[in-house]
Amino acid sequence: MPLVSGLDVIQECTARGLVAGAFNTTNIETTMGIVDAIEKVGVPTFIQVAPTNAALSGFEYIYDMVSRRLAETRVPVALHLDHGKSLGAVEDALAADFTSIMIDASEEPYDENVRISSIAREMTPADLALEAELGSIGGKEDDHGPEVELSTDPSQVEGFVTAVRPDMLAVSVGNVHGYSPTAAIDFDLLAQVRAASSVPLVVHGGSGLPPEQLGRLHEFGVVKVNVASDLRNAMIRAFGEAYAANPQEVSLIRVSTQAVAAISDVVERRIRMLNPSAA
Repeated sequence: MPLVSGLDVIQECTARGLVAGAFNTTNIETTMGIVDAIEKVGVPTFIQVAPTNAALSGFEYIYDMVSRRLAETRVPVALHLDHGKSLGAVEDALAADFTSIMIDASEEPYDENVRISSIAREMTPADLALEAELGSIGGKEDDHGPEVELSTDPSQVEGFVTAVRPDMLAVSVGNVHGYSPTAAIDFDLLAQVRAASSVPLVVHGGSGLPPEQLGRLHEFGVVKVNVASDLRNAMIRAFGEAYAANPQEVSLIRVSTQAVAAISDVVERRIRMLNPSAA
């Protein structure tokens, strides 16, 4: 089916008690692997890209690649801008027909975060989803990370959601971008944030969280969990292992096909971890 709005993914997941994985793509192999897994499991999903990973191709190529692969797929999927750090990135993603948007002004002071996020809300059509972030998530993706890691303050949540009117709220509750041996959800804090929020929550850093924690997130109003590092590692590992086995390897299609299968396996396992009742 054609790409759907992020609102449709949120609504279906909420109605069915599911958590949508949000899987970052950069290239055709990653996209193919993600969609192969989505078709197997049947859980509504976000495919997303951050501006740092659209630098090579541009948002338009990402849209074309994802929408073409999804044309014959029956599972609802939204194409999401991940970590739009500027209003310019929001504008570019909307111009490329993305169906879901994240504005991330979380490193700014609270009032400035509200101001920038509110402008992004006005820019984003009402029939598309907007994700905003309150609290600064630690760790790094692609060597990019916040200068300051800051947990979400439950006392700020209601005011932020009321002022910005996002459809999803990304929170910092012990989750960390990338891989971290210390990453662990503070479920007490997550429960406080959930109680204060009138919109579903988003947890970034799904690659570094243990399965038993991923499987509990649906209990706390989490509708979307981001996974990026696992996929990238799977692809790099597939090419690295092929080279190590044969430094004279020249069959790019064979190795690319192996990478697609490795990525698909990671995505399927993560979706099932997030949705143990649907596994």
